[in-house]
Amino acid sequence: QVQLVESGGGLVQPGGSLRLSCAASGSIFTINTMGWYRQAPEKERELVATFTSGGFTNYKDSVKGRFTISRDNAKNTVYLQMNSLKPEDTAVYICNADVQWVPGLYLEVWGQGALVTVSS
Repeated sequence: QVQLVESGGGLVQPGGSLRLSCAASGSIFTINTMGWYRQAPEKERELVATFTSGGFTNYKDSVKGRFTISRDNAKNTVYLQMNSLKPEDTAVYICNADVQWVPGLYLEVWGQGALVTVSS
């Protein structure tokens, strides 16, 4: 079993900042890509940012320059630093990881979601 545990969501005013954390635990051999998705009310889930095991990052265009994804491989943890938050960033943010839990067996794992509300 592999689990992702998220923390750091909350309420913030426009222009404010939050940092999300996501720690993977359980049966883990290796983790390839870790990342963040989000889903706003009545909208489809969308990619926010990803971080590969090789150190490559990718961002949704609308968050470039405001959000930064980072990763601590020793802790199997991925972070999302969110600055200059806008009301349209309001969503449930969901952590994702591509896990090889035993050699040759792969699993896509999702966290429970962390609510981020940006409002004045």
